[in-house]
Formats: sequence, structure tokens, C-alpha cells
Amino acid sequence: MSNMCSIFRAGVLANRVDYIIFRNVSLEKKLGLTSLTALVLSSMVGAGVFSLPQNMAQAGSPAALMIGWGITGIGILFLAASLLLLSRLRPDLDSGIFTYAKEGFGELVGFCSAWGYWFCAIIANVSYLVIVFASLSFFTDTEHTVIFGDGNTWQSLIGESILLWFVHWLVLRGVQTAAGVNLLATIAKLLPLGIFVILAIIAFKMDVFTFDFSGIEMGVPVWQQVKDTMLITLWVFIGVEGAVVVSARAKKRKDIGIATLLAVISALSVYLLVTLLSLGLVPRPELAEMRNPSMATLMVGLMGSSGEIVIIAGLIISVCGAYLSWTIMAAEVPFIASLHGSFPKEFKKQNSQKSPASSLWITNMAIQLSLVLIWLSGSNYNTLLSIASEMILVPYFLVGAFLMKVAFQRSSRALFAIAFGACTYGLWLLYASGLMNLLLSVVLYAPGLLVFLYARQQNQKRRPLNRAEKLSMVALFLVVAPSTWLLIH
Repeated sequence: MSNMCSIFRAGVLANRVDYIIFRNVSLEKKLGLTSLTALVLSSMVGAGVFSLPQNMAQAGSPAALMIGWGITGIGILFLAASLLLLSRLRPDLDSGIFTYAKEGFGELVGFCSAWGYWFCAIIANVSYLVIVFASLSFFTDTEHTVIFGDGNTWQSLIGESILLWFVHWLVLRGVQTAAGVNLLATIAKLLPLGIFVILAIIAFKMDVFTFDFSGIEMGVPVWQQVKDTMLITLWVFIGVEGAVVVSARAKKRKDIGIATLLAVISALSVYLLVTLLSLGLVPRPELAEMRNPSMATLMVGLMGSSGEIVIIAGLIISVCGAYLSWTIMAAEVPFIASLHGSFPKEFKKQNSQKSPASSLWITNMAIQLSLVLIWLSGSNYNTLLSIASEMILVPYFLVGAFLMKVAFQRSSRALFAIAFGACTYGLWLLYASGLMNLLLSVVLYAPGLLVFLYARQQNQKRRPLNRAEKLSMVALFLVVAPSTWLLIH
């Protein structure tokens, strides 16, 4: 337990389930407001920001992006407030976001929340591996020779697999992460971003930024452009729930809420600057066609060939510094769910170092399979972004829904207002994600029901499913076939 706790102390917090790692550990030092804010900010600002210029330029015009970030900023604040309130109102539910869903809406909904969160964690880890080798391609690939490509070549597959199982080997042995490694990773994130923002402000061209400001040349209405940005903006905020995790370490309880607010505002400011300044450097169509991480190409234009090295090196160090922690988190989700009887007992086993060994093996085998599929299909980072963001929608929506239930129980208008805001944002995301992404989520959730039924068969003390749960399962199974057909065609 102490080994995993050291990773928590390193400050790379990505998931609510982190709490299980250290909740029984006695900590000598408490965190002040500055430290808390830095921890929460570190959990959100990851590899995604380095690809943000291309991702957002492909989705919308400057006008649409400004509206999209505004909606996301407000929605994320409602979600963060919901998590914080629930951590105070229901401190007994300390085993991850999925316990809110299970407590509020039953075993089936709780499982779906855990399944979606786990799936998101798996795809997030795959995206880390892919983006590392896509970044290396800037140094190895030429116009006539493709070695690592977009992280989806056979050479990339070999490199990603080696890195995957090397980290797996380390985690099984309870590797401790030194504070210096985290400091290096944090600087690697913030220093290149700071340099980019300063140089982009100097080189910013207003005529480039305002040209086709509303995206008329795209042939897509502004509102549709706003919708198309939603999964991207959600992706870079995944980890906002990290504030709840550190509540036990705060010197003052009230600092948790302030830290969350400051971290969200800081992250939103970074994302806005990176996105909008990029649109003032090169025309939007040209930016939309750049390879990811697109910030590297932009930096070459700002400071020459050395700019590419600054961004790529910063990204690789940042991702590698976070990947060890994400590996543990991806394994923790099903491990915790199995302790509650929502996942099969096979996920419960731990080794002598108290690492969730069986869960880690299953999770990393799923990641390995995903890497093979990436190679076979030629998919890239953007594909992974959409899948991971889509799978996190249900767990996040259920947080607001559970707070709304608590608000009704306590007859609190203030709680209801915050819960309503979080639920509205969740529903808007489901709508904005589009039909194809919703069909994809249906196809990916359906196999989980087989895992759920298997887990229930193992649990002798399980309660019978109610009629609504049975009908929901039947409905989900029935729509899998037509959903798969529509996706294929």
C-alpha cells in the first residue's frame, strides 16, 4: 500500500478511485492551498493539450471554439462542485465515482458506471502509448520513410508493447516514484506550454485569426461546430475529480473547493490560450491538417527546429511521468468494483506488494489488444480521444443525477441548482457527441453486461434484479445488432 501511496504523493492524480490507495494511510504533512491547486491542475493538464490546436481547428471556427470552451468551463465547474458536495454529504461512499451510481440507482447502473470508467482508463492509457511514439516520429520519419507514423505502425506496436509490459513489471514490484520525477514531469508540462504561449502572443496575427471567424467556409453551422468540440473539451478536463481525492490531505477543508475552482480556471485559461493563439498563427484549414502533437509543428514556425525538440521532449517526459500512475489507476477501477461485488472475483487478487495483480494483468492485456487493433485499423490519437470521452459520459452524468437525488431527500434548493447544472451539462454532452458515438458506446457497454451477470453468479448474497434493471439489460442487448450494423455501414 505504501508503494502505491508514493505515486499518489507524486501528484499525478487522474481518477476518483485514487482515494482507496491512501485512505488508511497516516500522513504527517497536510497540503496547503497552493499544493492542492497544483495537484488538481496536474491531474487535468496532460498529453491532450499538446494536440489541442489541431483537434480544435478540425472541429470548429474561432467563434465556435470560444462558445464551446465557455459551455465546457461552466459545465465542468458544476461537475466539480457536485463531486465536492457529495464527498462532504456522503463521506461513507469513499470507493470511487461508481459507488454514487450504485447507491443512488442500483447495482446495474453502478456497474455501468464502473465499466465506463474502466474502459475510459484503458483507452486513456492506450492514447498515452500512441502519442509517445507518434511524437518520436517527428525525429525518425521522413517524407519517404515512415517508421512510427501516427503511433499505429508495426514498429510503434513493438515499442508500445515493450513500454506497456515494462511498466507492468515495475508496478507488480511496487515501484516507488520519487518526488523529483514528478517535479520533472510537471515542469515538462508547464515549461513548454509557457514558452509556446509567450511566443504565440508575440507572433499572433489578428487578420489570420478573424479570417472566416464563424467558419462559413467549413459549410457547417456554428452550433454544429460547437457540438463537434464537446468531446474534445471534455477529454482535456478528465481528472477534475482529483480534488475529491486529496480532501483528507488538506490543511483546511474549505481549501478543497477553492483549489478546484483555481485549478479549473487555470486549466481553462491554458486551453483557451493554446487554442485561440494557434488560430492566429496559421489559417484554420492548415492547422486542421497538421500531424499530432500539432503544437510541435507550430513551435518550429515560432523558434525554428529547436521548437520541435522542446515540445516533443516535454510531451514524452510528461506522458512517461504520468503513465505509471495511470497504469495503477486503470487497474484500481475493476479492483475496487470487485470488492463491492460489481466485478468478478478474479479482479480481487493482490500480490505480496499489495498491488492489484490480477486486475493489472487483465487491464494490461486489454490495453495490448487495443494496441493491436490500432495497428490493424490504422486508427490514431483522435479516434482514441472520441472513444475515451464517450465512455466517461455516463459516469460523469450519474454524479449529477445522484446529487439531484440527495437534493430532493434534503429538500435543498442550492443542491438542486448545482445538480441540475451538472445533469444538464451531462445530457448536453450525450446529445452533442452525435449518433455514431452514442451507437459506439452502446456496442462497448453491451459486453460489460456479460461480465456483470458473471459477477452476480459468483456473489451468493446478491439481491434479485428488479424489473427495470431486467428490461434495461434486454433493451441494451436488442439494440447491439442494429447499432453494430449502422456503425459498419
